[in-house]
Amino acid sequence: MPAHPYLSPVGPRVLAHRGLATEAPENTLLAFAHALAVGVTHLETDVHASRDGVAVIAHDSELERVAGRPGAVADLDARALGQLDLGGGHGMPSLDEALEAFPEARFNIDVKSAAAIAPTAEAVRRHRAEHRVLLTSFSEKRRAAAVRLAPGVASSASCARFATALLAARLGLHPVARAALAGLHAVQIPERALGIETTSPPLLRAFQGAGLEVHVWTVNDPTTMRRLLERGVDGIVTDRADLAVEVLRSLA
Repeated sequence: MPAHPYLSPVGPRVLAHRGLATEAPENTLLAFAHALAVGVTHLETDVHASRDGVAVIAHDSELERVAGRPGAVADLDARALGQLDLGGGHGMPSLDEALEAFPEARFNIDVKSAAAIAPTAEAVRRHRAEHRVLLTSFSEKRRAAAVRLAPGVASSASCARFATALLAARLGLHPVARAALAGLHAVQIPERALGIETTSPPLLRAFQGAGLEVHVWTVNDPTTMRRLLERGVDGIVTDRADLAVEVLRSLA
């Protein structure tokens, strides 16, 4: 399928996993700003729904790890979540706030709950951001529902669709693999899945030959980044966007 504008500029690319969280609390506006400041164009993040039905930027459903308090994201209104101290006085932003704060950034959004599907799609449409957003989920049901509500966004494979494509490609059943990946723009994968090296040259050829980019997560070691980029992967999802940008520039 034709390249989606989300997949620009031309790769390989770095996707900053929850921003640059070495410099600020993860998934905060400051973490995103730091990632963009080192030269990243793509921000990887996650969304849950607040009690009042707002898409908010959060990986965990619970607040304990990031806010040091009991309770769930879904227990509080978006305003109260924004007033939490996640570190350094930075609160939990809404997706609306992130899209508005960084109008040129590409957002790779993992929809973490069913309640977040509609508010995420609404925020993307409200900001007319379909051209710079990729929506995905480990759950195919959530992924497909989000994409239906935000037509025009990019999307990457859910666990089930990737597993089907991986096993089919490994067996040389390339039409089956292509069918499993139809309508998608990327596979975003660990280096190994189901006991298989997902970035072996034959599998890279299969996925890229189906018209998809291959993004590997979560890679924080510069030596591994270099090896994967030299092998031909299209993107590195990393907590260390600063290091990944340096590696990418050294290979240019």
